[in-house]
Amino acid sequence: DKSEVDAAEVVGNAQVVAVYFSAHWCPPCRGFTPMLKEFWDDNKDKGLVIIFVSSDRSEPDMMSYFAERGAYYAVKYGDELVTTLKTNCGVSGIPCLAIVGKDGKMVYKEGRNDVAADPDGAVELWKSKC
Repeated sequence: DKSEVDAAEVVGNAQVVAVYFSAHWCPPCRGFTPMLKEFWDDNKDKGLVIIFVSSDRSEPDMMSYFAERGAYYAVKYGDELVTTLKTNCGVSGIPCLAIVGKDGKMVYKEGRNDVAADPDGAVELWKSKC
């Protein structure tokens, strides 16, 4: 809904923070994003926060894609936090779902595989790594 929230509060209240790197122009992202949306709907009450980080080429592209597919949080388009998170999580391709500590440092990079392979056990696995 484009409203701004206090990131420290959102992350501080979470048991697991997953950062989703994606873009509307990326076919594998368009395939995984609906799966992640369903995963979010099934797990949002388990202490999970998902933060979308766009690799889109424009803010309108990001907002359009996010409005269709996202129901979680997003980093503002073009914010310096985008680059920081991509660097901290070692993102070299998308889609990527990285689990990060409350300090923003990556603790686990295989979130995408977990959502696809074991959606019922992924959050508990991630909690064990945080």
